[in-house]
Amino acid sequence: MRENKSNVGEKKRVFGLFEVVFDSLYLMTAFGIGFFFLIQPSSASQKLASLIVFILAIGDSFHLIPRILEVLRGNLSSFKVAMGWGKLISSITMTLFYVLLWQFGLIVYNFSPSITETSTIYILAIIRIILCFFPQNKWLSETQPLLWAIWRNIPFVVLGGITASLYFANRFLSPSLSYMWLAILLSFAFYLPVVLFVNRNRKIGMLMLPKTCMYIAMLFMLILTV
Repeated sequence: MRENKSNVGEKKRVFGLFEVVFDSLYLMTAFGIGFFFLIQPSSASQKLASLIVFILAIGDSFHLIPRILEVLRGNLSSFKVAMGWGKLISSITMTLFYVLLWQFGLIVYNFSPSITETSTIYILAIIRIILCFFPQNKWLSETQPLLWAIWRNIPFVVLGGITASLYFANRFLSPSLSYMWLAILLSFAFYLPVVLFVNRNRKIGMLMLPKTCMYIAMLFMLILTV
């Protein structure tokens, strides 16, 4: 029994260190891409791409840096509040990320959406952000209520789906963005099981790693486009 507990503890420690390395590389890559855009000649698409990258990186930093410190110091309680606020902030910045990614597609494809399409994107984003601020989400708790996790993610999933449809419909117009739609859909495919089942099985949270890989892929697609 002691040996089994020791093995479990060792596996957690090894995975924790892997997570620290992975998250650190992700943040460094994201910020590096953001600064890459800053040193490029300015254009509307480049400025927007830079904003997209920095919103993603800064928002995720609020959640990932406390997580990294928690693993390195082995003290959950010290970073519980910081991680709770980080989840709230990253939920908001991820919403803005998809709104801006939608706008980026409009610029690249020179596409003029209807008033209904534009209104839908912004209304969904506003609803999502408002839902995130409800105290029933219990961001500062170790686990969040499943019902509220579902409610706040419904408009988020629809927002992501509409954004993916824009890139799918125009996938042949820009070779560097041909698979942006797929990266968006895969990111949600990895994300939704975490929302629905992580309270039952914490290992489901490992799907956030391939989800993050999809975001890295999106950022490199932006580099190749502008």
